[in-house]
Amino acid sequence: MEHLLNSFSLLLQPLPLALLFIGVASGIIIGAIPGLTATMLITLTLPLTFFMESVNAITMLVGMYVGGISGGLIAATLLRMPGTPASIMTTFDGYPLSQQGHSARALGLGITASFIGGLISWAFLAVLSPPLANLALTFGPWEYFTLVLMALVMLASLSQGSMIKALMAAALGMMVHLPGVDPSLGQMRLTFNLDNLEGGLSLLPVLIGAFAVSQIFKDIIVIDREPPPVHLDRKGMVLSLADIKKYAGNFFRSSCIGTWVGLLPGIGANIAAMLSYTTAKNVSKEPEKFGTGHEHGIVAAETANNAAVGGALIPLITMGIPGSVVDAILIGALIMHNLEPGPLLFTTNPEIAYGVITAYLIGNIIMFGIMMFSVVHIARMLYIPRAYLLATILLFCIIGVFAVANRFFDVWIMLLFGVIGFIMERTKMPLGPFVIGFVLSPIAEMQLRSGLMATDGSLLPLFTRPFAATFFAISVLSLLWPLFIEWKNKNRAGRH
Repeated sequence: MEHLLNSFSLLLQPLPLALLFIGVASGIIIGAIPGLTATMLITLTLPLTFFMESVNAITMLVGMYVGGISGGLIAATLLRMPGTPASIMTTFDGYPLSQQGHSARALGLGITASFIGGLISWAFLAVLSPPLANLALTFGPWEYFTLVLMALVMLASLSQGSMIKALMAAALGMMVHLPGVDPSLGQMRLTFNLDNLEGGLSLLPVLIGAFAVSQIFKDIIVIDREPPPVHLDRKGMVLSLADIKKYAGNFFRSSCIGTWVGLLPGIGANIAAMLSYTTAKNVSKEPEKFGTGHEHGIVAAETANNAAVGGALIPLITMGIPGSVVDAILIGALIMHNLEPGPLLFTTNPEIAYGVITAYLIGNIIMFGIMMFSVVHIARMLYIPRAYLLATILLFCIIGVFAVANRFFDVWIMLLFGVIGFIMERTKMPLGPFVIGFVLSPIAEMQLRSGLMATDGSLLPLFTRPFAATFFAISVLSLLWPLFIEWKNKNRAGRH
């Protein structure tokens, strides 16, 4: 409790609070523009945080995370174009309600739901994180190796499209991290006699290329597409106490679903929103109204996707395992600042661990204020000419990557992975498993080698250590369950 109170006093000082405000505001704006995501924003901002104090840098990035997920509801509601993948379910009822002349009401529901989802999720984050971190301190190399394995397999099995392609993307991400110094032997490997590869492929060029540059390539294809005009005012946006009471059950249920889905490694807010929306429809007395502008649908989707952010932060700060793709990038940010993500963060750098918890709460309060008072002006940014926007983003990509190490080699790497990311998405190969494989590969390799050296090459601890066996079993079940469902569906179709 003392550390939590200290983090509040630290973050409420002018500079951290200003950076958090900037993070949330920029996240909302970027999240509101279709094609630009919180992932892209945080990736582009990483070079700017290189010379900042660690607490201030992580605080700003958490603010961008909160704002980016919340901002996506603006375009989803007004244009039926989800600003972020997490807002896909919001289009089902937000857009029809907006078309019925209730744009302000639809936005007010979404903003309030995001805020309440964030508050409830923060309570879980604040209560669960310290004891989970203490539990994780008992983990050895086998537990951490199986945790990484579970994160990769669960993400692959729950990714949209082919699970085989998702596993291939994860394997490719792990392979990309191999060039450089072997962490166990201290020898060079896979450098192909290139001096620039002796330090391995840097985090920033790969991430910015895979997410930002590949998205620019995608947007260039539809650069002439213009969104339809919308009329919007703030009248009717503020919900009454009667509204809060009416949707109280939905708020709480969707927050719990969002938080617990966010806890699962590698899944993310879009799955949380889908599950929450489906649950709300199944328990509703009027399921036929979902998809026609039903207010319960907006509440379920937006509460869950914002609650998933708080849930995903729990494994990040307690175990060093990303709950989503954005969390993988936040782990990269911690590593850039010479911080070790995981349970030791609460012991060695409590100001960072508790700073994340505090920044999430204050960020949600700032998000609610900005969205309620500025959403009309933010909506106008949907009409910024795409050509100017993309050219500016590409320029910042090049400057940011070059500035970190003053090497043009990193710019070429960024462009290369921009092309690779573009090709992966065109071939329906998800980028999420790729980036999580890239970020977690050194952790998995180091922990597996440590475990094997401690047991003289024996894999027996995978099955004899309780937590390792549990994580390994979940990995196997996550891998086999989609195959079982597919086999069952084929058999059922064959009978008919």
